[in-house]
Amino acid sequence: MNENHVLVEFESKSAKQTFFIGFAVGRKAREGDIFALTGELGSGKTCFTGGLARGLGVGEEYAITSPTFTLINEYPGRCRLCHFDLYRLNHSSELQDLGYEEYISGDGVVVIEWAEKIAEVLPEDVVSVCFSYVDENTRIIGFGGPEKKVGELVQDISRED
Repeated sequence: MNENHVLVEFESKSAKQTFFIGFAVGRKAREGDIFALTGELGSGKTCFTGGLARGLGVGEEYAITSPTFTLINEYPGRCRLCHFDLYRLNHSSELQDLGYEEYISGDGVVVIEWAEKIAEVLPEDVVSVCFSYVDENTRIIGFGGPEKKVGELVQDISRED
């Protein structure tokens, strides 16, 4: 971790709370922000992304689902949301076929589930969001990245219920 990087952790006691953490981050997200999500299956990545989408102003008429088979979903909002799910990706070289470079250097906000599969091609200023199981309902959600950016993104998240 770079010296100007920080890690901030929150405890989520429910899927609803994970959604609202995502919502708070989405309200602060700006064009060009890239979120690299990691964590086990079922740890809350897609739930968080749904909240982030709503925070970006993506309408309720859009069901936020994990694009496991299509690899990318796009949603219109205050900023365009590009949602990658790389679970089925075998190698980062496959990203070229998806136009990955255009997405991460373009307009909008990018969320990448299973980002550990492409760690070597992620930009340095990416915000890492790590989901860890505590028990059936509880997760630790850790935000890592540039101190100023992470601080702005998480400033409205309550550390209490």
